[in-house]
Amino acid sequence: MALEDAGREIDRALDPEADRGLAFENAFAGVTSFLRRRYAKDLAGVDVAVTGIPFDCATTNRPGARFGPRAIREASTLQPFDPPWGWDVDPLSEFTIVDHGDMAFDYARPAEVPARIEAHARAILESGAALLALGGDHSVTGPLLAAHAARHGPLGLIQFDAHPDTWPDDDPARVDHGTFVGKAVKAGVIDPTRSVQIGIRTSCPDTMGIRVIDARTVHLNDPLEIARMVKRVVGTGPVYLSFDIDALDPAFAPGTGTPVWGGLSSAQAGIILRELAGIRLVGMDVVEVAPAYDHAGITAIAAAHVATELLCLWAHYRRFGAG
Repeated sequence: MALEDAGREIDRALDPEADRGLAFENAFAGVTSFLRRRYAKDLAGVDVAVTGIPFDCATTNRPGARFGPRAIREASTLQPFDPPWGWDVDPLSEFTIVDHGDMAFDYARPAEVPARIEAHARAILESGAALLALGGDHSVTGPLLAAHAARHGPLGLIQFDAHPDTWPDDDPARVDHGTFVGKAVKAGVIDPTRSVQIGIRTSCPDTMGIRVIDARTVHLNDPLEIARMVKRVVGTGPVYLSFDIDALDPAFAPGTGTPVWGGLSSAQAGIILRELAGIRLVGMDVVEVAPAYDHAGITAIAAAHVATELLCLWAHYRRFGAG
């Protein structure tokens, strides 16, 4: 669409012909989808499916991340007018990315949700599409990891977070956003020798062998060096990247359930993400956005930008390979 046609485009998310390209729909109007991508349940020929998982029954503090996918979609409507800034690849124009909608589940049966998430993710991956998930609390990442490991083998994990989520928990029936990493390591889903956590600033007795780059280390070092550390750890194997929005300091992301002071700035996180270009990213999520505690939508805006950067990381590897 030519720039002079901007303002006449509306409800692009419902256009069956709108598989690729930038979007010029007014950011404040129309059917809201992530980055104005077409809504699609049929994933034939799709490169990336974006799906929401609005589950927050595993939180230890403030609930509300069930509204995260909706808020992230709304915040993303300002971004697709232009290619992602500073990247050498434009995933919106070069790949078919669709909004697959939210996963359906019975909110009154929370114990059933992890299995439903894994089945939902497996179906998307079996279609040949990659998956970007919008949470939801961080417990949703456990079954997402399991689905990706079933396809790619043990994964390297890059986890941006204030919390390590490796607290002891050997009860398979428990659904907890603070224990999924430990469970994934024990299940062989994550290879701890190829995994790294960034921004940690809460204590946990067991790192499970995962490399921890705490928030203080990030603040005392160049973010370019942090990215180099991460790339050395994960190597060339398949990587899953999970970004808990509370990795950011509450000044940059107040709308989350378990905020912790001393976190990353959005600028630090953005530089680190950009410099991870070349990792073999096979799966990704952004979680723990709770818009009821947000101010001026800044947490949802940050999450929408993180999610877009993840799409760029995925697209960069698809186009250029490792580097």
